[in-house]
Amino acid sequence: MVLEEKTISKLREHFDLNLYEVKIWTTLLSRGISTAGELSDIANVPRSRTYDVLESLERRGFVVMNLGKPIRYLAIPPEEVIERVKKNYKLQINEKAKELETLMDSDVLKELQGLYEKGIEMIDPSELSGALRGRHNLHDHLDLMIKDATRSVCIMTSSAELNRIAEFHLMTLKDVRSKGVEVKIATPITKENLESAKSLIGVAQIRNVEHIKARFYIIDGEEVLFMLLPETEVHPTYDTGIWVHSPFFGSALEDLFEHAWEHLDEGQTVINKVSLKGS
Repeated sequence: MVLEEKTISKLREHFDLNLYEVKIWTTLLSRGISTAGELSDIANVPRSRTYDVLESLERRGFVVMNLGKPIRYLAIPPEEVIERVKKNYKLQINEKAKELETLMDSDVLKELQGLYEKGIEMIDPSELSGALRGRHNLHDHLDLMIKDATRSVCIMTSSAELNRIAEFHLMTLKDVRSKGVEVKIATPITKENLESAKSLIGVAQIRNVEHIKARFYIIDGEEVLFMLLPETEVHPTYDTGIWVHSPFFGSALEDLFEHAWEHLDEGQTVINKVSLKGS
């Protein structure tokens, strides 16, 4: 059985395997049990590499070495492989998280923080800006911005993006709200984001916006992250935003936001109307 290049590419990506590992693994799956020599010949992988590949696959839980002479390798059901890979990833992530946690009170962090603070002092305020690409990167940066809020978080966003805010930033918004930070969200409230709106209503003031199409975030009237393109016209990988740290620009945009805010319908009222329509 010859796999398509597209399938091979997906296996390499999802399981973090190299080409030889994919070839040997899939060949073994098709045979159930086999020797290294047989796998080498069928998969067209150099014999000198096959043993290393099998050792790697065995260590990661893809195959089992069957004792006896000659040594043969036994395939493991793909479902079990996926579970093993998931478990290993979780263990690796937890271990790495623990390692990073130990740095929080270490001299290493103090040195890094010292370097950063020294560097920031040398930066012209006009240079505190940058472009961010990729929806994942944008929301990672936004979460850091929200965490640092001390006074206010103002959000103007789309219907679909409200779902992502509820998914990725609800806990962070709850944390800053508990510290007295005022959170305001202006967004179209629709049946598609109704549950997200309900989950956020206790954390933020929400109002319904219908005619303004924009996606931007203002933190403390000083930091702004605004998106350059409508999300419906761009792939998530290419979604692009501009981050600016400018009290002048931030406060000006916040004033415009507050002016529009006064003319928007209360979120709870609109949520009730949308809920009635859907029932």
